[in-house]
Amino acid sequence: MIEIRPFASLGGGDHGWLKARHHFSFADYRDPARMGWGRLRVWNDDEIKPGNGFAPHPHRDMEIVTYVREGAVSHRDSIGNEGRTEAGDVQVMSAGTGVVHSEYNHEPVVTKLFQIWILPDRRGVAPSWGTRRFPPAGRTARFAVLASGRPQDAGADALPINADAAVMAATLAPGQTLRQALAPGRVAYLVPARGAITVNGVAAGARDGVAIRDEAEIAITAREEAELVLVETAA
Repeated sequence: MIEIRPFASLGGGDHGWLKARHHFSFADYRDPARMGWGRLRVWNDDEIKPGNGFAPHPHRDMEIVTYVREGAVSHRDSIGNEGRTEAGDVQVMSAGTGVVHSEYNHEPVVTKLFQIWILPDRRGVAPSWGTRRFPPAGRTARFAVLASGRPQDAGADALPINADAAVMAATLAPGQTLRQALAPGRVAYLVPARGAITVNGVAAGARDGVAIRDEAEIAITAREEAELVLVETAA
């Protein structure tokens, strides 16, 4: 099953300093048919104006992965972490027993990012934060694992999360096809950060959501240059 969720159909709105679209129910957007996908609970598509951001606020028992598409985001939290994550790179915050953090755009340009929340397998772990650079060459025509808690990714060059799930990214040139297996009992959610694609022959555009289940393999073909972000989790 492949379900396309067009960008124009997503919840969210323009808050002045923030343009936000929600693939799943979040904040004031409520859709009982879109409460999550496997362990994936939130996928927000955010654009933050320069000099603005999310003031300090709390989280607990959630794995929060930030994929920066353009610009950069600066993080600070209550457990002493502070850092900046640039376009193409990733940060992970495991909220665990509780953490207060802020996220700001201190850049002269609009910062565009995906905020991806994944339900943890274990509650009450110690909170943590980390960021890592992922060179573009490592994701050319292949999925690079950016963050993972899957057993098969142990020891890989990926940021750890406390969930049996993985966040991956790839880039495709026009006409290229990338195949990805999906084991029984697993689901995937795919978003082209840019570009137009087909997934097993089904067309999707930039920033559309592609919800996938009960497919042993997906074949993703770029109709134009494309940047892909994929979350794979237990169903």
